[in-house]
Amino acid sequence: MNETIDNLQFNQIKNEVQERAIGNYSKKRLQEMTASTDLQTAKTRQQETKEARLILESSQHVPFMGLKRIASLTEQIRKGLSLLPADLIEYADFLRSSRMIKKFFEKNQYQTPLLLAYSKNLPELLSVEEMIYQKIKNGKIIDDASRNLRKIRKQLQMNEKEIQARLMKFLRHPNNKEMIQESMIVQKGGYQTIPIKSSYKNKVDGTIVEQSNKGTTVFIEPTVVTKLNTQHQLLKAEETAEEYQILAELTGALAENEQAIELILETVTVFDMIFAKAKYSREIKGITPILNKSERIRIKQGRHPFLPENAVPLDFELGDTYRGLVITGANAGGKTVVLKTVGLLTLMAMYGLQIPAREGTELAVFDDILIDIGDQQDMGNALSTFSGHMRNIAMILKKAKRNILVLLDEIGSGTEPNEGAALAISIMETMYEQGALIIATTHYGEIKKFAEEHEDFVPAAMAFDREALEPKYLLQVGETGESQALWIAQKMQMSEGLIHRAQQYLSHKEYGTKKRAFCQTANRPDHPRKEKRLFAKGDRVFSSLHQKEVLVFEDTGEDQIIVHSDNEKISVPRQRVQLRRSAEALYPDGYDLDSLFTDFKTRKQQRDLARGSKKAHKELRKEMQKRQAERKKQP
Repeated sequence: MNETIDNLQFNQIKNEVQERAIGNYSKKRLQEMTASTDLQTAKTRQQETKEARLILESSQHVPFMGLKRIASLTEQIRKGLSLLPADLIEYADFLRSSRMIKKFFEKNQYQTPLLLAYSKNLPELLSVEEMIYQKIKNGKIIDDASRNLRKIRKQLQMNEKEIQARLMKFLRHPNNKEMIQESMIVQKGGYQTIPIKSSYKNKVDGTIVEQSNKGTTVFIEPTVVTKLNTQHQLLKAEETAEEYQILAELTGALAENEQAIELILETVTVFDMIFAKAKYSREIKGITPILNKSERIRIKQGRHPFLPENAVPLDFELGDTYRGLVITGANAGGKTVVLKTVGLLTLMAMYGLQIPAREGTELAVFDDILIDIGDQQDMGNALSTFSGHMRNIAMILKKAKRNILVLLDEIGSGTEPNEGAALAISIMETMYEQGALIIATTHYGEIKKFAEEHEDFVPAAMAFDREALEPKYLLQVGETGESQALWIAQKMQMSEGLIHRAQQYLSHKEYGTKKRAFCQTANRPDHPRKEKRLFAKGDRVFSSLHQKEVLVFEDTGEDQIIVHSDNEKISVPRQRVQLRRSAEALYPDGYDLDSLFTDFKTRKQQRDLARGSKKAHKELRKEMQKRQAERKKQP
């Protein structure tokens, strides 16, 4: 379904749902989740979303906590790494959340029987949760987390008080005032120091720990606190070791309950995914569709989720009284939107999302949705639009069978109309005989006639207001529409005379075929020769000689221009080149266009030579001497 998902914009829908999930793991799972082809699974997903939406609309909030990073924290535990205090609190919040979620759904059991059943499987790890909360507060391990930690921190406190007292005595001593830069205690490199003027650094009894940037101040640890500072460092090391032991103990408690935690993680993630779908369903004002495995589609007032709310809604049926629908009408009338709306709403329902439509809408759960929409031209493989369509349709024909929905946009277009129409009819007949449901759009009269005459196909038209010359974007089943090519030409501001002439040709099939005489004007002075268009450096052009896009390197106005392709500069005839996008549109003002044609090493060498780098000039001389030596060796 990958190509179908892209063409129907289903990935955009999944992205919208992902944004509404809380946990990173939930977002990943939502992206990996596919539209289910199993009827019961799709119905279960719809029931989950319906129950979650009831909770949202009753203004209640599921107590999700600590969910954002829980999967990555769990992975750290599996690797044997100890969690930090803040991580452990986040984990405890998650465990507490799972207990609260269980109680939450017990309270709402009559509204959410299915979600209640999921929550009953949630194990409780109250002892582990309380152990973490008892030993960590405000993101730090508390003093009473262990007897040894309390003892070490008490010694540290006494040590720090003694250091402060001795340094304050040093600051207040009258003999030291002249030497002190600022009367304050400064922590440097884990040591308590005094800022001393540089000119007095040799007169103070102590160790220089650091010097200021300007060199006017040195930070000295006076000898009177050296022993105390050393003792302080040892105590800090003991504190760190004890804290590590406590963190390892708490992390180990989580690791011992790995299976229970995995079940909690899986269950809470499922809840997060369900509520993300419910949030998006609420925002698009979706309803729960009726689902079937009987290839029956009945859409009531359906709307494409990416169209504005005031867009004309779609009423659509297929698979009950007829298995094929051929839609005709103006190019801008909304035929393709019908295909995309039917396909996308079906995928959304199979994914577990409610859909923007009216109650009573019924959708089929298909084994696959096969689609041919858009321009299939492939420049890399030299495929025309028609060839691209045929390649795609050939793949669809191999897969078409019962319980498959096929969406074909402008079938048979891109080639000679008679052949295209005959081929399109044959393709649809073959798909029909293989059992597929078919929705197709076309302009060809023969295909319209086929839909009118086939017992299991029905024509439909996009309504068009001929007086206002505007499409109504309304599907009318049982009618055929015109392509409205003249209306589109008029909208493109073609002349009234040209439009009138086309109408005459359409009615009478009599074309102007007389030859006219045209004067030679090329050499007359009042008709100057048209100047050649010069390409700019960096323009992106298409080279028909190479069948790919390349960059212009130089255009001097000659018949040959120099382009850059595959790290080579090549001459190409001017007539074989077409502009795709100008350098002015591609790059910002002041952009160094030369960087497009030279590698980083060469550009660096050029810059170094320009600024007079001795090293660069030396390397250049070496290269020159090497080349000269090689030439001398040649006979």
